[in-house]
Amino acid sequence: MTYDGSRPLANRRAWLITDGKTGMDVQVRGVADALGVNAEMKHVAPSGLHRVLSPWLPPASRERIGRGGVLSGPWPQIVLATGRLSIPYLRAVRRQAGPSTFSVILQDPKTGRGSADLIWVPEHDRLRGANVISTPTAPHSFTQSRLAHLRAQMSPEVAALPSPRIAVMLGGRSGDYPYSEACHRRLATALQSLAALGASFLVTPSRRTHAELLRTVDAATAASPRLLWNGQSANPYADFLSQADALVVTADSVNMTSEAAATGRPVYVFTPAGGTSKFNRFHEALRQAGATRPLPDKLDALETWAYQPLDAGSIIAAEIERRFALWQARFDRHYES
Repeated sequence: MTYDGSRPLANRRAWLITDGKTGMDVQVRGVADALGVNAEMKHVAPSGLHRVLSPWLPPASRERIGRGGVLSGPWPQIVLATGRLSIPYLRAVRRQAGPSTFSVILQDPKTGRGSADLIWVPEHDRLRGANVISTPTAPHSFTQSRLAHLRAQMSPEVAALPSPRIAVMLGGRSGDYPYSEACHRRLATALQSLAALGASFLVTPSRRTHAELLRTVDAATAASPRLLWNGQSANPYADFLSQADALVVTADSVNMTSEAAATGRPVYVFTPAGGTSKFNRFHEALRQAGATRPLPDKLDALETWAYQPLDAGSIIAAEIERRFALWQARFDRHYES
């Protein structure tokens, strides 16, 4: 990643604390990339009661916070964390580092607004406060400059596919979206109708994609020109995301829907039966922003529409920069007095 040296916090030291899940890493990395900081990923793995009762219990003494463990000085100037397992560690760093480290939490920490200097939540979350900001989508690393670079480097395999090229980005079964057999059939019918319109496909599963969903999409697109990632080579997700003319994303993935909405290209959302009020608020906000539309059960024509790309990472980074400057001024005045 080439950082923009004009960013006020470019090259400052930062720690990114997560439990190592890809979705968590994507969010903190996206904000760090937008800031241009010199970021170091810190993965934490509490066990026993410290895992069960996270985020309320402090880290176990064996973690040796500040005493030679993975989270020890010299302290960074900025620390970002996300996920309930990361919160005890961020709070411990705040206690050890004192006012020399500016702290940011992505997602509601469940431990109160005083847990960090700044908290970001998606708009579909209810947490609000003087140190809380929100955006419709989640942060990620697909800035407009990165997308432009990826589009300029289109692979011969993608270029050989006829337009319109449709990226099919698959999440998978969860407690909120159980994916019935009827849901699989409905997605297959929609994709087959796109194939009948002459579309080609760029298909990428995720770690959560269950076998039946992938088989459904495989069969529905098999007769069309396509690229389908089977997990046995480098993941082409970034190329598929950036180079598609339109995208189909499953509603169960907030991260993938957020990344799709950064492209400025039409995004169809396939919604299996299920969901929650939080998912519903998220998807309604993106529809209101003009980024997404529900995937019809059968398409007679491929719609096109335009919207301002949604880039949460840059918005969050700008707010961190603004608040960091105020925080730094207070810090300097404190030590000058």
